[in-house]
Amino acid sequence: MVQSVIFADRELLRFGEAVFTAHGLKLADAKLVAEGLVEADLRGLPSHGVARIPIYAERLRRGLVKPQPAITVKRVTPVVASVDGDDGMGFIVGKRAMEEAIAMARELGIGLAGVRRSTHYGMAALYVLQAIEAGFISLAFTSSSPAIPVWGGRSKFLGAAPFAAGAPGGKLGPYVLDMAMTVVARGKIRLAAQRGDPIPEGLALDAEGRPTTDAKKAFEGVCLPFGGHKGAALSMLMEVLGGVLTGAALAGEVVNPYLDFSGPQNVGHFFMAIKPDLFMPRDEYEARMDTLVERVKACPRAHGFDEILMPGEPESRAKEERLKRGIPLTIDIVAALREEAEKSRVAEPSPLDRCR
Repeated sequence: MVQSVIFADRELLRFGEAVFTAHGLKLADAKLVAEGLVEADLRGLPSHGVARIPIYAERLRRGLVKPQPAITVKRVTPVVASVDGDDGMGFIVGKRAMEEAIAMARELGIGLAGVRRSTHYGMAALYVLQAIEAGFISLAFTSSSPAIPVWGGRSKFLGAAPFAAGAPGGKLGPYVLDMAMTVVARGKIRLAAQRGDPIPEGLALDAEGRPTTDAKKAFEGVCLPFGGHKGAALSMLMEVLGGVLTGAALAGEVVNPYLDFSGPQNVGHFFMAIKPDLFMPRDEYEARMDTLVERVKACPRAHGFDEILMPGEPESRAKEERLKRGIPLTIDIVAALREEAEKSRVAEPSPLDRCR
């Protein structure tokens, strides 16, 4: 079992804010990025959590990401906006783009925002949660650096870009979907490679196109799409909407943030916001969402299942638990954060007096 050190969420927030302000971000923007990373850890997604602070900071240091981008928004039609992220932090660019989509949907029922010249924007659920909080149904797609092969190929070409969707609910809570196009998130393979841990069979191929359980070789090779040709086809859809449509990098052009420091990433995002009361009053929509949840949970359970959960419910429960008990970070992540604290000349995060 990997040893973990426990941190309070507020301490990790403080550390993230300190690192990013040290690299030129405005305090409000540094707080936004830190909150997005800590939210991922709270929801049980450490691959998209504070473990990414060192690489984000490194790309800021090298001038590959602008700490204070001049984001521009152009209304293409009354319900469509084109957003140029000016190579800013994806968290900042993504939030601004979803705000624009929501504003159009609030006025006209639906809003679309296409983004180019952005960077890795963290956990995709952040943006559907943003829309849910504002009361809107949403979709969030992004392009990403090559990670998986096309169906029948062996080299990296398609991104592991997530498919994210959200819908506000009634009394029984929302629907929140955030899933990568790979069998397992590529960030988890990266963490396993850093720790020297093996991975199960069927997740990845090495650089020669052979199945491997060596996480390091897998990270140097390709992740496999979930569902075979189906996952590969959905990943290509992310490429169409996030890359081709928006004017961002496409067809293998998105820069890998960990391995390629030759230039900006030019990541593309695609956001959609929809008013949930377009076809019926809001209270009727919410009642129908509650009916859906009730019927899902009442379905006969398969062997080995004690409960049926809605998409997003495990993450919500993890957050509730970690807000009370703290966030566990493995010792390799803690070491990387301490090293970054020294580079950034900020105080390293202080753990709670508990380990496990």
